[in-house]
Amino acid sequence: MSLHNLKPAVGSTKSRKRIARGEGSGKGGTATRGHNGQKSRSGYSRKIGFEGGQMPLQRRVPKFGFTNINRKEYVGVNLEKLQELVENGKISDTVTLAILVENRLARKNDLVKILGNGELKAKLNITVHKFTATAKAAIEAAGGEVVTL
Repeated sequence: MSLHNLKPAVGSTKSRKRIARGEGSGKGGTATRGHNGQKSRSGYSRKIGFEGGQMPLQRRVPKFGFTNINRKEYVGVNLEKLQELVENGKISDTVTLAILVENRLARKNDLVKILGNGELKAKLNITVHKFTATAKAAIEAAGGEVVTL
């Protein structure tokens, strides 16, 4: 390889449209902008969502409700799911956030809430962020312990 036979790799370069470089280029005259009108002028820019004067979508759609910026979103885990893990031998007596993450019932930064759906037969010590009243009662009825983070 020497200087006289160097060239770019195949497919690495594209021939660009050379706009407004005279009539002979085929892209002279109006420089691909069509004839007259607002969009043919230099400095033209339109607002995002502009629909040619028609009422834009973001103004046609009604506003509804309100979003609380302080809302805490909890990941729900049912008692039946915990019982299933006990039966499969994945958990024995303690349930923590780390164990739930390991079994893919939550992610490491999630807030977890134990829900009361299903039946719990195993005695479990559960440590998570929140419990429903029915879940708490069911866990304590089975002889387990409830710890809130």
